Amino acid sequence: MPRFAANLSMMFTEHPFLDRFQAAADAGFTAVEFLFPYDHPPEIVAKWREAAGVHQALFNLAPGNWDGGERGLASLPGREAEFEASVTQALDYADALDCPLLHVMAGIPGNAPAEAATATYRRNLTLAADRAAARGRSICIEPINARDMPGFFLRTTTEAIAHLDDVARPNAHLQLDLYHCQISEGDLAKRTAALLPRVAHVQIAGVPERHEPSLGEINYPYLFALLDRLGYDGWVGCEYRPEAGTVEGLGWFAAAQAG
Repeated sequence: MPRFAANLSMMFTEHPFLDRFQAAADAGFTAVEFLFPYDHPPEIVAKWREAAGVHQALFNLAPGNWDGGERGLASLPGREAEFEASVTQALDYADALDCPLLHVMAGIPGNAPAEAATATYRRNLTLAADRAAARGRSICIEPINARDMPGFFLRTTTEAIAHLDDVARPNAHLQLDLYHCQISEGDLAKRTAALLPRVAHVQIAGVPERHEPSLGEINYPYLFALLDRLGYDGWVGCEYRPEAGTVEGLGWFAAAQAG
């Protein structure tokens, strides 16, 4: 059975953010992830994680002005200094949380020329990977579908692998979100098997509504068994919006643990 990490930005939202660590542990999760921890000092977030006894699997670098529509800085020409500062900030949180992996969001470059956005993205990924390596951490990048995030720079796993090959850092990996991959590319089983050597983190959600993985068109029990057969030992992040209460929707989780 894969190892599951509850996404505290989407799950257990019945509780204040810091209380979600214990709520996830009480529901049987041994790890968590979330989008951003930056509303709280790192030592406070670390205290609540440690009290709950869960691992920190992943979180994202700061995205820029999220409320203003920004979704990452890595591909935005002219924002390099801000991106570099976000790397340092994220690594400080990663140290406090004992988190091995950081997601570098590509961002929405808008009207920037494609060549400039690509060059900026690859330089920033190289910087992030090198800074992370110096602190004993790794980074990952995630393609995101055009329906959920119009204009996002990184769309497909094929594009992601090309960028990772160019950056050529051993601690730079793919984050394989099967929800986004199904919408953008499909052929999940074959694609997962081919990509898994480059994957440091997997995420799941039902398609198309992004509810529990037991809802929708993806056969997750088949994919969970495939991950086991392929020897995947990383975390599977549960980045979905519960349809009617987090705990009420965890029947899929109980079934996966029993299976």
